[in-house]
Amino acid sequence: MPVQSLGDIALSQMPKMASTVATDISIALLGKQLDTTQQMGAEMIKAMERSVNPDVGGNIDVYV
Repeated sequence: MPVQSLGDIALSQMPKMASTVATDISIALLGKQLDTTQQMGAEMIKAMERSVNPDVGGNIDVYV
């Protein structure tokens, strides 16, 4: 097999490799975004659960 044909094979594979790297990066970023969104959702649920009781924090005792 001539060296030139090996170079052609390598060059023909470059776009495929580049697209898989870009896809891998995109998937990793989407995974991180999903984790962040889930965490924010969990925190919002906790905040909403705390706000269900309207009597909590409604009265302030002030002594002079």
